[in-house]
Amino acid sequence: MSDRDINLTQSAPTNEKQTTLDKASDYGYEKVRSSFTKSFALAIYAGIFISIAFVFYLSVTTGSGGAPWGIIRLVGGIAFSLGLILVIVCGGELFTSTVLSTVGWAQGRFNTAQLLKCWGRVYLGNFVGTMALLGLVMAAKLYQLDGGEWGIHAMTIAQGKLKYDWSQAFALGILCNFLVCLATWMTFTSKDCIGKSLLVILPVAMFVSSGFEHSIANMFMVPLGLAIKAVSDPAFYIAHGHLASDFSQLTFYNFIVHNLIPVTLGNIFGGGILVGLGYWSIDQKKDDKKELDQAVTAQNR
Repeated sequence: MSDRDINLTQSAPTNEKQTTLDKASDYGYEKVRSSFTKSFALAIYAGIFISIAFVFYLSVTTGSGGAPWGIIRLVGGIAFSLGLILVIVCGGELFTSTVLSTVGWAQGRFNTAQLLKCWGRVYLGNFVGTMALLGLVMAAKLYQLDGGEWGIHAMTIAQGKLKYDWSQAFALGILCNFLVCLATWMTFTSKDCIGKSLLVILPVAMFVSSGFEHSIANMFMVPLGLAIKAVSDPAFYIAHGHLASDFSQLTFYNFIVHNLIPVTLGNIFGGGILVGLGYWSIDQKKDDKKELDQAVTAQNR
């Protein structure tokens, strides 16, 4: 039996009264031990779910120029929470929540290579899912909704995600996945689907309305803007009070370098380190104190 097999056959905690940390550890353990085929397929679904949520966001926020800025972003954020609800209730492997597997890694239930392999296949599967939904959205010509305002709105949002410098994009990625992973962490305290769904709405609505950056959502949103830009002629822009040059910053290079890379790293830090390893560290200190107290008590006897 290989080291991998030995690591992955470590049993889950047997204590019937599992702590939230135990559940988080099992959550990551199950993702790492999952077969490539199953994990990749579920990751594709998760990519589709998050993309569907962004379609919902675009549809409810298009044409809302006269409405209060904060209210519209709140409504859009609530609409976008559909994505994480679908992942949690229907089943899906989403990279931004999968980074919580750092808990099981810190406990020694699997090694670094296994952790990174899991993250890699989920990230790739999410990308395939976002591209699949992008193809359907373009085939359905949803960008023509509201006389084309939907498409202009999509390009505006996509280009807006490329305006940050590297450090700002990284920070926005941290903030986003801090909330996403806290939302996921809260679902470990609930046993029913309705409770889990309600728990994720406000954290997701907050990160969306505040403009935080989610790497998997951006895998759909920015390529959507690029695709609409590619099929639009000058007359389309002029009809909506724009010129093609207004979207000159919307390029594939800018997307990868100024958004996807720093946001992905920020998502890992915000979820995997601040939430996952943060709570694990707190639990470790509790265990260390308990062991010290027991040692002191034993000495005093």
